[in-house]
Amino acid sequence: MSENKTKPTEEKVEAFIRKADPKKIDDSFKLIEIMERLSGEKATMWGPSIVGFGSYHYKYATGREGDACRIGFSPRKDKFSLYILSCDSAAQNELLKKLGKIKTSVACIYFKKLEDLDLKVLEKLIKISLKETKAMWG
Repeated sequence: MSENKTKPTEEKVEAFIRKADPKKIDDSFKLIEIMERLSGEKATMWGPSIVGFGSYHYKYATGREGDACRIGFSPRKDKFSLYILSCDSAAQNELLKKLGKIKTSVACIYFKKLEDLDLKVLEKLIKISLKETKAMWG
């Protein structure tokens, strides 16, 4: 089984953010403030491009296991990738409809800038993700 490539690194979060697209720097620091406050965890780098908060160990029925950040984001070139647990609950789906200009995939929420989002809804989604991750993985 292959090893998980996304692991905590020693890279400094601020240095990473300062190298991002200049239009994403202020939003990145705002996301760090929100995620640190809600998670109670300091921002750390996971792999080369994910700013993560906290960690948990997972083990799937297939036997694959590893560690992941509880929540995180990446200020990618075109858009932000937001990594929160998607539990596909009715409450979470309703919140996603209210979040703002987003696109979603199985594991990510994509958006261009924070001003496109309702930050109160974002905070609710993050809280749900933290609670669900803890319930599933401890």
